[in-house]
Amino acid sequence: MRLSRFFSNVVVSVLVAGLLCGCGAEPKRKTIGSMVDVNNSQALQNVEPDIVFTIASNQTSQDNPYHFGLQTFKEVLEELSGGTVKVICSDGDLSEDEAELVHMLDSGQIQMVVCSPGNMSSAGVSEVNMLSLLYLFDGFSHWEAAMDGQFGSAMTDIILERTKNQYRIMGYWSAGVRDYYGKVPISSAKDVEGLTIRTQTSGVVSEFWTGLGAQPLNIGWGVLYDALKNNEVDSAENDYTNLMLKEHHKTGNGKYICETHHDYTTRLFIINGEFYDSLTGEQKNWVDTAALAATLEERAVTYDMMDSSKAQCMLEGAVVIEFEEMDIASFKEQAVVIQDTYAEENGLKSYLEMIRSAK
Repeated sequence: MRLSRFFSNVVVSVLVAGLLCGCGAEPKRKTIGSMVDVNNSQALQNVEPDIVFTIASNQTSQDNPYHFGLQTFKEVLEELSGGTVKVICSDGDLSEDEAELVHMLDSGQIQMVVCSPGNMSSAGVSEVNMLSLLYLFDGFSHWEAAMDGQFGSAMTDIILERTKNQYRIMGYWSAGVRDYYGKVPISSAKDVEGLTIRTQTSGVVSEFWTGLGAQPLNIGWGVLYDALKNNEVDSAENDYTNLMLKEHHKTGNGKYICETHHDYTTRLFIINGEFYDSLTGEQKNWVDTAALAATLEERAVTYDMMDSSKAQCMLEGAVVIEFEEMDIASFKEQAVVIQDTYAEENGLKSYLEMIRSAK
C-alpha cells in the first residue's frame, strides 16, 4: 500500500493500540509500521469488501492537506480491515459546496465529510460559532491543547447530543492560520480603515473587520482571483496554502501578505452517527484508529505546507510583512472585546475560559 508523503514519518501514540484492543493506555509514541503491513496492497485488492465507505471534502487540489488526510484514512482503514472495508475518497468531485456535502452525509450518500464548524451551527449547535471568533488562539500549540482537551471534548459531546446522534466528530483538522493580503501593506489595525476585504459579511468575523473600519464583501472563493485582479476588492484573508494554490498572490491586489495570524482555523472530520452505531465493535475500532491517523496526517501536512507555501509565494513576487513586524496588540484589542461580549450574550463564558486556560 502507498502511505502518504508525511504520515510514514509521523509517530502515532499508543492510543492507536488502545483503540485496537479496547483499552485506554497513557499515550506513548508508536510508529505507523506497527499498525499496518505496507506490503499487503495486492492481497487487499483481491478481497471482496463488506462495506463501501465514501469520504469527502470540498477541496479539489490533491496538494491540499485534506487530500492527504483522506488518503491516510483510506489506507489505514483498508489495511486494518483486511480489505473488508473499501474507502472511496472524493476530493471535491462530488461537490465543492460544503453544505451540499453535509446534506449527502445526512442522506447516506457519503459516510464522512470534512467541513467548517458553521455547518454545525446551521444544525442547531450554536456553541461552535465560538470557533469563528478571531484571535481565539495564540498559536497551534494552544489550538491543539484546546481542541484535543476539555473544550474539544465538550464540543464533541454537545454536537452528538444536540444533533441527536446525526454527527459524530472523529477529529479536529485545520486549514492553517489566516492572514490579511491585499493591494497595500498593513502593520496595525488603523491601516485597515477604508479598505474593502473579501471575508464573511455577517457574524463575529464581519463585526471584527467592520469595527476596524474595513468593508467586508461577499465574493465567492472560485471568482476571488478575478476580483483581486480586476480591482473589485482591495484585499482578502486566508491561509498561505489556499491563497498560493489559487495564485492570489500573483494579482496586484494580493501582493502584500501581512501576517495578522488572526484565525487558527478549525475544521471538523465527522461521520454520520447512525452509520457509526451500525458498525460492529471491531469495525468501530478500525474507524477510530484510521480517523486518528488521518487527523495526525492532515495536521502534519498543514503545518509543513504553511512554510513551503509562504516560500513559494515570496519566490513568485509576494511581499510578506512578518508577524514580528505587526502590531498584533492593536488587532487583539478589538477581538477580545468581541469575544467577551459574544460569550456573555450567549451564555458561553465557561467555554471561553476552557479555551483561554488551555494555553
